[in-house]
Amino acid sequence: MSRHAATRSAKFYARRISVAGGAAALAVTGFLATSPTAAASPPPPVDAATARTYLAALTVRAEGSSDGYSREKFPHWITQSGACNTREAVLKRDGKGVEQDDKCAAVKGSWYSEYDGATWTAASDLDIDHMVPLAEAWRSGASTWTTPDRQAFANDLTRPQLIAVTDNVNQSKSDQDPAEWMPSRTAYKCTYAQMWVHVKHYWKLAVDQAEKTALEGTLKNC
Repeated sequence: MSRHAATRSAKFYARRISVAGGAAALAVTGFLATSPTAAASPPPPVDAATARTYLAALTVRAEGSSDGYSREKFPHWITQSGACNTREAVLKRDGKGVEQDDKCAAVKGSWYSEYDGATWTAASDLDIDHMVPLAEAWRSGASTWTTPDRQAFANDLTRPQLIAVTDNVNQSKSDQDPAEWMPSRTAYKCTYAQMWVHVKHYWKLAVDQAEKTALEGTLKNC
C-alpha cells in the first residue's frame, strides 16, 4: 500500500513489454498469458443486498488526518503456524499447486490476480493487498485502536481483508478508497465493493461521503 514508486512502475511496464516479446520472455517474468489457472479465494464477502444494508449503517464523516500514521503501528506479517506468516498463508490459500520450502516460502505455484486478470508463477510478483488499506483504516478510526487491534486488522484471515494480487496493481491502489480507485476488471467490481463494506462494517470504520457515494453506485448494479 505504499505510494507507487518509479522503480516499481518501470518493472510493471517492462513486464508487459516482455509478454509481447514471446515465450522466452514469459518464462523469465513468470507471467502466463492464458486463461485463469487459479482464482484468489479470500473468505467470501456478504452478498450485495447485505453490503447495501451495512453501507447504510456505516458512520459517515470527513476522512481523518494521517498524522501519526506508520505501517509499524499495524504489525504484520505475524506468524500463523510453524514457520508460516500471514503473507505465506495467503499465498498458499490464493494459489493453485503451491509448494512451500522448509521456511514456508512459496517456491512453486500459480496465482490469478482478480484485480487485473493476470496469472503469475512467481510469488515475488504478488503483493498481499489489504482490502481496506492500513492508512485508510487509520484515517477512518483505527488511529484510536490499541496495537493488538491494529495487528489483528492487518493480519485478518477471517474477513475478506487480504488477497494476493499483482504487485504493481496493489501499489497503484496505494491507500486509496473506492472513490479514488477500483480494480480494472469490471467483473470484480461488485465483489470488491462487497469486500470493502464487509471489512469496514466488521471493524466499525467510518466512510467519507465520496467513498459512500462510490460504493452505493457500484452496489446498486450488483
